Amino acid sequence: MLHSHIDPNAEGVVALETVSQQFTIFAVDGENFAVSLDEVKEIIRMPDVVRVPLAPPSLEGLANLRGTVLPIVNARLLFDLPRRDADDATRVVILDHGHPIGIVVDKVASVVTVEPDRIESASEVETSIRSDLLRGMIRDQDGMGLVMVLETRRLIAQEFELLAAQAREHVSKLAEDSAVSATRDEPTSDDEEIQLVSFEVAGQEYALPIASVREIVQLPEKVTKVPKAASSVMGVITLRERLLPVVSLRRQFRLEPAECEEHQRVAVVSVGPRQTLVGLVLDKVNEVLRVRSSGIDAMPGVMAANGDISEITALCRLNGGKRLVSILSAEAMFDPEAIEDTLKQAGGDVNMKGEASRNRAAASKVEEEQFVVFRLINEEFGVGIESVQEIVRVPEDVAKIPRTKDFIRGVMNLRGSVIPLIDQRARFGLPALEANDRQRIMVFRLGGVQTGFIVDSVSEVMRIRRDRIKPTPAMSEGQRKVIRRVANLPEAKRMILLLDADRMLDASEIEAVAAAAA
Repeated sequence: MLHSHIDPNAEGVVALETVSQQFTIFAVDGENFAVSLDEVKEIIRMPDVVRVPLAPPSLEGLANLRGTVLPIVNARLLFDLPRRDADDATRVVILDHGHPIGIVVDKVASVVTVEPDRIESASEVETSIRSDLLRGMIRDQDGMGLVMVLETRRLIAQEFELLAAQAREHVSKLAEDSAVSATRDEPTSDDEEIQLVSFEVAGQEYALPIASVREIVQLPEKVTKVPKAASSVMGVITLRERLLPVVSLRRQFRLEPAECEEHQRVAVVSVGPRQTLVGLVLDKVNEVLRVRSSGIDAMPGVMAANGDISEITALCRLNGGKRLVSILSAEAMFDPEAIEDTLKQAGGDVNMKGEASRNRAAASKVEEEQFVVFRLINEEFGVGIESVQEIVRVPEDVAKIPRTKDFIRGVMNLRGSVIPLIDQRARFGLPALEANDRQRIMVFRLGGVQTGFIVDSVSEVMRIRRDRIKPTPAMSEGQRKVIRRVANLPEAKRMILLLDADRMLDASEIEAVAAAAA
């Protein structure tokens, strides 16, 4: 086979060996290119991709390739050519650079064997591609004219200089991320604030203590009904190899039923000494509230004596008492034995397979991380739940601050504190979104300053197994700092970009935010 290589003693000089070599030939904008067949792992159709903000424009996004996170690069954009929508001929050539990387091409023409006398140095032929990005030129190949043999590693490295170091960084990144996760500060015991997950049922606002909510997931289309179950039990669903009984709060509160809608969610809570899991079907999740204990009152005695509302243990007063939120107790709602009976009716005991399943569940708990998942455009992002102080609605009275960075929307008043607001779309260079009631503000503390990030919507709180979390291919310095990991969930056909909250703003941006707050 014909092999070309760079002479380390003569930079830019390509030496050609004297044996034949096989190439994969493909077309981009009418031009023919070739890569050594030794580099090609496989060729696939254009997959669904998750777009990555702060990455170079030529990155189409990340795709799932049989459990591997695969960066997909558009060859047209690498060559400064106009973008073209994918069609039936579009293919992705997956190259092996120590880590897989896919290049989108207009079409794949053939695999050919080329004799050495038909190869010449790229420096001898004038082309629109820089000669240092070519390994050589193939002449008169099956009527194709000149075929440019690409030096793919250099081609990728010119725009994705961090990608070359990605493979050896994987282990150190995972170790670093695990250490950061293990050493993050826990909330202090003397903190007088309490966090509540706020939601709606039939237009009324309720809340659960965040400590009792294991996660929040979307209500699946199929819920298996259970014979002889209580009227409030909709049935059971499967959640990570466990049966989860789901209870309609509308039925529990004797309210009119509602049709299943996209924004309905299931809050997974634990009850009883065995920590039996139950799913509560909510109409809509609103926000995470952070309230002082002085703003929470026990239920009045005359009402607490009413057995019909015994699950409501307290009332939270917000906005000077104009907004009342009923705080529920999962423990008061359910009899754990009745829940286990429901699971047995569904065909399995509470832990599906007895003690062995309990051990697996305990092990998986140690190996899981919990994230708040939110959306920007059509992509999903996650941030560690321990980093999120609260989630609130976007107020109407956002005060604009002149002469600040473009991504600083303004400031808002949050219980007497001035909170600067970051437009996360603008921060990531994404198109602006017209204000709507699904937008939320996620509040973090960055550089000692409480800071709110405006996102399109907050969808759920979920636990993700650590073996599903991988380092994100490093495509740019900005992306590498913020989006360090990705959760690959092929069964759910989801890929969630995981943000490092501590790095969402750099030092100069934190200074600008602090100035806006002041």
